[in-house]
Amino acid sequence: MVMNMGRDAEQGVVELAYQPVVGDYAVALRERRRFNRAGRIQKVALPLIALAWALDLEVAVGGGDGNLFLLIWAPLFAVLLLGQPWLQARQVMKAATRNGAFRAAVSDAGLTVVTEHSSTSVGFAAQPRYRETKDLFVLYSDDKNATCFTVLPKRGVADPADVDRLRGILDRNLTRV
Repeated sequence: MVMNMGRDAEQGVVELAYQPVVGDYAVALRERRRFNRAGRIQKVALPLIALAWALDLEVAVGGGDGNLFLLIWAPLFAVLLLGQPWLQARQVMKAATRNGAFRAAVSDAGLTVVTEHSSTSVGFAAQPRYRETKDLFVLYSDDKNATCFTVLPKRGVADPADVDRLRGILDRNLTRV
């Protein structure tokens, strides 16, 4: 696919060219937690783990018979839950690295992502919602766990005004979550 900035800009297409980094995927996965099922479970689980740990610590410090297993493993489990997006992002990045540089074209018809080894077209019906962060736009599928997503780093646009154009395209066609 050949992308032409001048012609495409007139047709309402925003182009991005970028090399993904682990941080892009970590942010996308962390943002996904804000609205998916696993994230809602973790919002409840982390405070409960902290409460159980604090109560057990109070018992142990007070001379009672605290649960050593809970005292050791609860903080480790909490750290693992909090670090999960970063750990998953490292795995996703391994696959992305094999593809080389990414080029994306976004229009009201959807988006196309081209790499050195693949080309993918995604209609907005497949990923009908998105989140915007300071550095990214992330498109998500509408299943309950948002298993599919596309990361569009703002650093990939050639002109800073294209970020506003891209936001406009996404706002017209997707639901912001």
